[in-house]
Amino acid sequence: MAVTASVERATEDRPRARLRRIAAFAFWLRRTALQSEAFLLPALIAASIFVGVIAHFHTVWAQPAMVTLPLLLGGFLLRFTAQLVLLVVSALVVVVDALTSHPARPTPGTVLLIGATALIVLVMSRGRVRLGVRGTRGESMLFDLRERLQAQGRVPQLPRGWHLELALKSAGGQSFAGDFLIAARSDQDGVDGWAADMPAEQSKGCGRLQLGLVDVSGKGLQAGTRALLLSGAFGGLLGSVPPSQFLAAANRYLLRQGWEEGFATAVHLVIDLETGDYECYSAGHPPIAHLAAGSGRWSLRETPGPVLGVLSDVEYTPTRGRLEYGDGLMLFTDGMIEQPGQDLSVGLDRLLGAAGTLQTKGFGGGAARVVDTVARKTNDDRALVLVWRTRHGL
Repeated sequence: MAVTASVERATEDRPRARLRRIAAFAFWLRRTALQSEAFLLPALIAASIFVGVIAHFHTVWAQPAMVTLPLLLGGFLLRFTAQLVLLVVSALVVVVDALTSHPARPTPGTVLLIGATALIVLVMSRGRVRLGVRGTRGESMLFDLRERLQAQGRVPQLPRGWHLELALKSAGGQSFAGDFLIAARSDQDGVDGWAADMPAEQSKGCGRLQLGLVDVSGKGLQAGTRALLLSGAFGGLLGSVPPSQFLAAANRYLLRQGWEEGFATAVHLVIDLETGDYECYSAGHPPIAHLAAGSGRWSLRETPGPVLGVLSDVEYTPTRGRLEYGDGLMLFTDGMIEQPGQDLSVGLDRLLGAAGTLQTKGFGGGAARVVDTVARKTNDDRALVLVWRTRHGL
């Protein structure tokens, strides 16, 4: 009986062992073979020659134009010099087929197709050479960078009664934008430098939420690369320096970059999660809006301050207020209020009018609703942040 059971277990394990070997081979193929030109270039050359041979003897099922398939794969997986070698081999395959075929081939359309494919592949390759990557790693790198940019704007978990929503849309619907949000929260006294700016009796036991909404000059992909760099730098500063010094430190960092188009606007909001008191610092940014639940009205809180990256040795003074239960704050970038040929006051009135429905329809999902209502078709990056306070459990 024991021998029979062992044989049965061995029989059951064979398919699993076979699957493990197949998975190991696939992993090796993806991580080693497909990243090695010593393997890829001979394989693609052999594929081009094989296509030429099949096209020569089987004209119904294969045509010389099929050499474009190895060329396309080479455009994604090979370096520029290796692609030139593959292109020469593919051209020789087409020439040999033309000289040995009766009637003569390829047709002018086939030559045009192969030439256009080769041109596209070489242009793609030049871009990858400039980027310093090959294969699909360039796209995966950009995907990773986009994820890192979005991670900077992930808001830490808030205590009960506090809520936050972000709606961010880029110009043209692209993945990168010049607007971004950074956030940090501290639960211990003095961890973010706030307590050092406050009297001891006020700082004791405080939890702080800091938000930074930044609008980099330009829009879409043009501003996306600068926004990526600044989000990492500003995210490191947020919570590491006292709130009163954050925008000044960000301004000094931006000045050191020496960009020709290097300015940015920003609004920095610091909220005491115990009392609802807040401070708002602005660097050339549009005003924030405060909803008072008692009156049901939105009011603008202007906070003057120079834009980042233009002047040195500047100081930023805050505007102070308090969020009571039912109150809300709205932070936004200029893409929400700017319209060609219109004054900013018109855009502000339109935005506050759309935000007036939040009390009746609810704040949940309100950020996206306001953006779609006010700036759905705007050809600019736009971002809107809603922060509101409710009683515990609501």
